[in-house]
Formats: sequence, C-alpha cells, structure tokens
Amino acid sequence: MRRASLAAGVALVPSGWAFAAAPLGMVGHMAGHMIAVAVAAPLLAYGVAGTRYDPAERWPAIVTPLAMSLVELVVVWLWHLPALRLGVDSQPLALVVEQASFLAAGVLLWSAVLGTATGGASDRRAAGVAALLLTSMHMTLLGALVGLAPRPLYAAMHHAGHGLDTLEDQQLGGVVMLLVGAASYFIGGLAMLAGLLRTRTA
Repeated sequence: MRRASLAAGVALVPSGWAFAAAPLGMVGHMAGHMIAVAVAAPLLAYGVAGTRYDPAERWPAIVTPLAMSLVELVVVWLWHLPALRLGVDSQPLALVVEQASFLAAGVLLWSAVLGTATGGASDRRAAGVAALLLTSMHMTLLGALVGLAPRPLYAAMHHAGHGLDTLEDQQLGGVVMLLVGAASYFIGGLAMLAGLLRTRTA
C-alpha cells in the first residue's frame, strides 16, 4: 500500500509541474499548485512514513503538525501575492522554486500529521486534526478571495486560448483551490478525527 502511494505521488509530481508551466492561465497554474501540495504531497508523505526518508521521523522536534501548518500557510499565501506572482511569471527559475516549495511544504505537513514510528502515530493525531482543519480553512479563505475578487489580480497570467476572460480565469482558479486544496485537507482532517475517536473508544 505504501509503495503504491509513493509511486502515485512520484508520478503526479511531473503533472503538477506541467500544469503550472503550461500557458493555461490562472486555472492551470492553480491546478499545478494543488496537485503538488494537496494530492502528490499526502501520497508521498504516506509512502515514506516511518522510513528514514520520513521528515517527521528524522526531525520530530521540528516537523510538528501545527508548525508545519504555519509553514504551509506562509508558502501558499506568499506565492499568491499579486506582486510575487508577476515575478514568477517572468522568471522560469522562480517557477521552479515556487512549485518545489509547494511540494515540500505539503510533504512536511502531511508527514507531521501522520506521526512517527518512534513516538507512535497516535501521538500527534489530535494536533494533526487541528493542523489539517486549519489548513483547509485558510485555503478556503484564499480560494474565496481569489474567486470572488471584483477585479483581476493576476492579469499577466491570462491566456485567451481557453476561452475565458481574465476575471473568469481567476474565478475558476479560485474554484480549483476550493475543490482540490481545501477539500483535500478537510477530508484528511475528518479521517484523522474519525481514527482518533475510534482509538479513544476502543
């Protein structure tokens, strides 16, 4: 199961990069972000959980659920500042750094909430639930801000090829964040909460 998860995560990483780099406007770029941070990252973290490649196993005092949730929050919000987005769009190297930071932040957070073999997976489960739900909330807020903004925030990213105007492209990008990013962390938080409740009632 873990090998399959790791293989799926590795296979999805290039897809995220392809979407982020393709001339698909805000929709494609947001899809690339969400594949990295909310789809590939949990698969990779689960695939390496408990091994020597597990960040939470290697640095348990640093890679904690709430700390990594804050790291992920800073990464996601920072890269969506309009001024920084403009710089990324004009510098290919910045796009590489951006996409890599999304993937790293996601792997660190999911690794932290899954717990460690030395401490036991249940040690961090309550903090993990809080961390995932907090992440879902801030992604929901950012997705709503992007999708409901009355004017284009990322006009330089627009590409007319997909038939959407600049504002429609941005609105659909916000929807992608809500449907993929916020949902991934919300479902993960609920699943961990269900496991925690089962453990406590057993």
